[in-house]
Amino acid sequence: MPTADELKQMAALAALEKIEGGMKLGLGSGSTANHFVKSLGARVRDGLDIIGVPTSERTAQLAKAEGIRLTTLDEVPALDLTVDGADELDEKLRLIKGGGGALLREKIVAAASRRMIVIADDSKLVPHLGAFPLPIEVNLFGLGATRAAIEAAAYRFGQPATLTRRLAADGSPFVTDGGHAIIDASFGLIRDPEGLSLALSAIPGVVEHGLFIGLATSAAIATPDGVRWLHA
Repeated sequence: MPTADELKQMAALAALEKIEGGMKLGLGSGSTANHFVKSLGARVRDGLDIIGVPTSERTAQLAKAEGIRLTTLDEVPALDLTVDGADELDEKLRLIKGGGGALLREKIVAAASRRMIVIADDSKLVPHLGAFPLPIEVNLFGLGATRAAIEAAAYRFGQPATLTRRLAADGSPFVTDGGHAIIDASFGLIRDPEGLSLALSAIPGVVEHGLFIGLATSAAIATPDGVRWLHA
């Protein structure tokens, strides 16, 4: 029986098979995406010619260490493909992302890509989104008012949420690469992901949220029996 880490690597290697020379790639963040970046680095050292846009400072550091040539969306505003992980996904390829705190850059990069492959082990595939708390990146200014607006939006959808400001490992308030806070919203079952997504985006203090809807085009789901592909 493969371990969770071995399953993550299986999913990463399945996505790697879709990479072709000359591609402009979005490089995701998180433990599963790290497997992809490391495997991609090995192919680059063997002669694969690609260029990548990292979705976090950590991914940028890893990609540089692997010898992957990097660029920015200012220099290359349209990408061929993004490969990234997910904290949860359903059969419709709706995602919850942001457990690592990079959701804003992840969503910007995914939206700039023609395609997005999600890589995950089978524990991340769920019937309904919401068991994983939804990360919401918020501006520090007006944090209390933004929090109240998030609670009100959740109430309108009939699912009061428990909101918790994320803390760093040392107990200090977590700050994203963009200088924002993250509120983790525990909704339980999210009954209407599309509606909730629009409602959260309409709150002025919300910079971005971790519901990724209509962005993923396929997913490589690693199971003990092999990799299962989902397509939008």
